[in-house]
Parts: sequence; structure tokens; C-alpha cells
Amino acid sequence: MAAVVVVHGIGKQYKSAGLLHGCVAAALCGGVEHAGHQPPEADDIAMAFYGNLFRQEGRRGDSGPDGAELSTVEQDLVVQWWRAAARIDPENVQHPDDTADARAPVPVTVKAALRALSMSRFATKMTERALYGSLRQVRDYLYGDKREPVLERVCGLITPDTRVVVGHSLGSVVAYEALCRLTGHGVRALVTLGSPLGVPLVFERLVPAPRKSICVWPGAGVRWTNLYDRHDVVALQEELAGLFGGVGHTVTDVPLTGDAPQVMDRAVDNGWRAHDLLHYLTARSTGAAIHEGLTG
Repeated sequence: MAAVVVVHGIGKQYKSAGLLHGCVAAALCGGVEHAGHQPPEADDIAMAFYGNLFRQEGRRGDSGPDGAELSTVEQDLVVQWWRAAARIDPENVQHPDDTADARAPVPVTVKAALRALSMSRFATKMTERALYGSLRQVRDYLYGDKREPVLERVCGLITPDTRVVVGHSLGSVVAYEALCRLTGHGVRALVTLGSPLGVPLVFERLVPAPRKSICVWPGAGVRWTNLYDRHDVVALQEELAGLFGGVGHTVTDVPLTGDAPQVMDRAVDNGWRAHDLLHYLTARSTGAAIHEGLTG
């Protein structure tokens, strides 16, 4: 059974576990090596694949990125992404409120937001249609009927041998909820990459639900490291410390003990591909967190 389980994010509906495993395992091992440690064997790494659950069978897919079928919550999220992209990547993304050198203000619509995001470091040449589909996957998991089948697959891969769970993008939400569901698991480290867990529209929909603006810790003895790129608009709320199981917003470089666990937030630089899973995995900070989980 796998010592490391990796949970992918949005936009993998045309992939498979086998297709993802090779590049993901290589990148993960590279990150551990960059951190100065012996990497795990590829066979000790499992790819928790759920992308095909979002694939539309027998049809091309959504009608288009006009936002007509999106709820108010979804529209709010994509506009938040647009504003974040304009703030952190102003050379490529025009702010919706910026009227300089323009004949009229940019219309704050879903279509305009997706067009702007397609120019950002987050999208890296993703089409508006692809971005639209990714947004709908977030909706279908948090508000639709995909949560149970996705969690069933991921929980099925986390065994008593699993020591580290890595979650990217929407996969970080899945990884967190899976560990909360699997009471008594033996996982020692949760590593989240480019996570939207702290975004209010996501945070408020987590299971278990937050109480007094705090969500439960995902298991006794779990060391949680959260990595983000400042140009990654999915991680609108970059730091998760203080939102889960603890008090305050202290970021520490040493393992925490006692009754107040804390998320350890780490900034990384992924270059132009700010939200890319493989770039996150090859970061030295990611490799160090995974190694600590395997050996701690």
C-alpha cells in the first residue's frame, strides 16, 4: 500500500491515474531530493484519481462561458479570482475597476472575468471554456452531487500504511475532508498546494462545517504544511494558519506540540505556471514537508 497519496485538482477529467502517476511521482521525488533527502520509491506513491467523475459522457460539455447557468456564488468566486489576478499580476491582467486608457469600464461579468484570467499566471494559456469547466467542478463538489463519490475514491486509497497525503487545488479540499472522515487514520502529514481552503466561499462549505470561524484539525498527530505561490489566484487566502484547530496566526518552522496545532504556511515561487501541480511538487519546501511526514 502507498505511503504517499496525492490528490489532484481541477481540470483532470480527460486524464487517468496512470497518466498522472508518472509525472507526479517524478516531480514529488525531485522535490524530496531538492530538500536534501532520499526520495520514496515510485511504487510507494499513489495517485488518487477522480477527474473522470466530472467528465460529460456523450456530449461536448457546457454550452459556454457566458455564466448564464452559474449561481450567484460561482459568479462571485470567479470575479474574486479576477480581482486577485489583477492585483498580483497587473502586467497581464487589467483590473475590472481600471478605466485608464479605456473607452469604458471593463464589464464585471463572468465572461469578462474568464477572459482576463486566461491572460494570468494562474491560467497559463487555459481557454475561457476550460476555465469555465474548472469553475463548475468546484461548484459540483461543494454544492452539487460529486462530493460523496470523490471522497469514496480518495478515502479508499488512504490505508494504515499511508503517512503523507498531498492535495492540490480542489484536491486539497478533498484531502482535508477525507482525513476528517477517516477517524483514527495513521497519516502523519497533510501537505496542501495552491489551496482554496481559506477562501470564504469554500471554507463555509467544508465538511465538517466551521464553528466560530474555526474548522476541526484533520486528525491527531497530523503535521499540516500549506504551500502557496503569491501569483496563484486559487489560493486567494494564502495563509491557513488560525483557520483550523488552533488560535492566532503564528507561522513556525518547528513541529508543534500540545493542544493547539497550527498550519505551517510556506510561500514558494512557481514562475510563470503559478498554480501548476508539478512546480509545487518540485519545490524544496514541499519535499521537506513530505520527507518529515515519511520519517517523523
